[in-house]
Amino acid sequence: MPSAHVHGVGRDPGDGTLLLATHEGLFRYAADGPVRVGPSIDLMGFWIAGPGHYYASGHPNMAPELPQPMGLIESTDGGKTWAVLSRGGQSDFHTLTQAGDTVLAFDGKLRRTTDGRQWSTAPLTAHPRTLAANPDGSKVLATTEAALLGSTDKGATWQPIPDAPLLLHVAWVDAGVVAGVTPGGEIAMSADAARTWRMTGATVPPPQAVSASQTADGMEVLVVTEREVLTSRDGKKFLPVRG
Repeated sequence: MPSAHVHGVGRDPGDGTLLLATHEGLFRYAADGPVRVGPSIDLMGFWIAGPGHYYASGHPNMAPELPQPMGLIESTDGGKTWAVLSRGGQSDFHTLTQAGDTVLAFDGKLRRTTDGRQWSTAPLTAHPRTLAANPDGSKVLATTEAALLGSTDKGATWQPIPDAPLLLHVAWVDAGVVAGVTPGGEIAMSADAARTWRMTGATVPPPQAVSASQTADGMEVLVVTEREVLTSRDGKKFLPVRG
């Protein structure tokens, strides 16, 4: 692994590149090993908005051109360069997601923006470990230490999801299929937009980051552990990614 801590993982939807957002910057996970893309900055929250288009937050490390903390930053060239959109010097967003035209981010308060610059706050009182929106933005999930919370208005209001397992990480495969990981590393799946859940029987080592997507080969769930990146096509069998 390129760093002791990986805070984000996912595939660029343009070319399928596996990306790791770490304390030492953004890395492309290739067959010849992890390769850094862009500056060595501490990426905490990380979201892939589209091909070559990413949002992030965190700390500048040794990049003097970026504020401390960085606020909401954006890259439109695959992570080679980053620009501060807003809240530079104010916010270190440890988790963020995009629900349709709205970016949601948490820095002690849940903040919402439609232009990346003007923000409002929403009443999410619990600290979310993960914020995750489905591809069309119609539903957002927040994992908290007390319950899995759901929003159907882009994060403006939230309700606990009845009978959902307690999850540490959650990620959407598509508009209806969701993958989650419990604090004990158990894998849970939902096929109806988080209304009901089933445990798959799989268990993974303590996860640092999780993502899910539909690829050309079907569903993929990615789990980053301390030692490796694991991939699964069914949520039941996880194997190491080999580039």
